[in-house]
Amino acid sequence: MAKAIHTMIRVLDLDKSIDFYKRAFDLDVAERFDFDDFALVYLRNPENDFEIELTWNKSQSEPYTHGSGYGHVAVCVDDARAEHERFANEGLSPNDVKEFHRDGSLMARFFFVQDPDGYKIEVLERHGRYQ
Repeated sequence: MAKAIHTMIRVLDLDKSIDFYKRAFDLDVAERFDFDDFALVYLRNPENDFEIELTWNKSQSEPYTHGSGYGHVAVCVDDARAEHERFANEGLSPNDVKEFHRDGSLMARFFFVQDPDGYKIEVLERHGRYQ
């Protein structure tokens, strides 16, 4: 059976991206591999072993485009409203907290934030299928 191990995103400013993911999601650099033309940085936290791989192409000077296919990465937290407030206090500009209800019950409470390169990240409160 396959196991998901990481998702990769290309970043324009590696230090800015590392700082964002640390402040937003408490992800630390697990490993870094520097090459002549690019660097690979793997971020994770102690909660699990799934990683975000930041790829920094050193010659890239223009922001990457996301095209029409990229959606988002999702993470779950204990309290979406508290995290939203923390993100706002960190100056991370989260979108408003939203809720989905189905059959009269809460299905999801969440908000979105964008990293320095414009990648969308959904922050879901642990509830139901979002654990």
